[in-house]
Amino acid sequence: MRAKQKQTFISLITILSIAGITIGVMALIIVIAVMSGAESEFKSRILGVEPHIMVMHHGKTFTNYQQIIKDIEKINGVKTVSPYVLSQVMLRSSSSVSGSVLRGIDPESEAQEIKNLNKNFLKQKLAINHDAGLSDFTPGIILGKELARNLGVMENDIIYLISPRGMLAPVGHIPATKRFKVTGVFESGMYEYDTSLAYVHLKDAQSIMHMGDSVTSIGVRINDVYKAANIAENITTKLNQRYKTISYWSRDWMQMNSNLFSALKLEKKAMFIILTLIVLVAAFNIASSLIMMVMGKTKDIAILKAMGATNKNIGKIFVFRGMIIGLTGTILGLCLGLTGCVLLKHYKFIKLPGDVYYFTTLPVKLEALDVFVIVAAAMIISWLATLYPARQASKLNPVEAIRYG
Repeated sequence: MRAKQKQTFISLITILSIAGITIGVMALIIVIAVMSGAESEFKSRILGVEPHIMVMHHGKTFTNYQQIIKDIEKINGVKTVSPYVLSQVMLRSSSSVSGSVLRGIDPESEAQEIKNLNKNFLKQKLAINHDAGLSDFTPGIILGKELARNLGVMENDIIYLISPRGMLAPVGHIPATKRFKVTGVFESGMYEYDTSLAYVHLKDAQSIMHMGDSVTSIGVRINDVYKAANIAENITTKLNQRYKTISYWSRDWMQMNSNLFSALKLEKKAMFIILTLIVLVAAFNIASSLIMMVMGKTKDIAILKAMGATNKNIGKIFVFRGMIIGLTGTILGLCLGLTGCVLLKHYKFIKLPGDVYYFTTLPVKLEALDVFVIVAAAMIISWLATLYPARQASKLNPVEAIRYG
């Protein structure tokens, strides 16, 4: 492993090779862990707001949604089922107007499931007292943090909800308008939701949309989120068979957010390929040092061959030397990478601006499979770098080497 005094340059190349592999493996582990953490964080935040499966009816609302909910609850793997009224509306405050996605929910079935809102938040904030006979009762509405900011409102302020489903009058179509009181503001951590989503009670949504006792969709939450596609297909098949129709259809959370997760996976693969180039550069250094070592050890190789060493024995020496360099760099890189991930996860010393990124600190999630792939890739690249020098050394003619060495 050590070079002769006059061949210190070879020893320097060896050190640089180890350093290159160390840096490459460390960078790969940290970056892939951050990418996996970002994917996991997105998944957690999306599933905190969105149901795992959304069941819909082609061009119609669910008039018999209570019975359909009972049918869905019987399907294996289903955890909870909730009715929804979804619509696009306009919200008007005293100072501003903004478009919004209205979500009418039943707090009794939904409150325990939304992770990004407090456990009893929806029940408290969307209390409905229509049956109490209070003529001056103003129903509550919960707004996303950015939506509330755009409207310039805070809790207990009054806003007006304008729905396109109004009524026909002699002057034409008049949108339906209803007065609401801002009873809560939530922050999901996803700008798309925080800037557009508004929650109201299911009965208030049905009233403003003139829907009677029907809903636009049914949300399903399941025990295993990764089986969403199969369970969604199962729900659709069973509903269509039971009601002898083909009008029911469903979408799982992966389909609804396919663009985001596809982009994250592509970015993760791209970063892996780019950072693997660092290891490749180090592998060229390994090959260079081994080639120079072959040139410097010509006499030694010739003597070994004269003593009976086979071509395979000579080749193994150089493969073994190259693999020691690769293994040393990989182990050092692995240790530094794991240490970096632990520090990033626990001390959160890298801060990100919240108005630009979804996260204020770097999310880190280290997966055993990712670490194994990185270590395996580094070792395979190191092994490939040894093949040519080892082959050249094994082909050396001992007679010629001793004559001209």
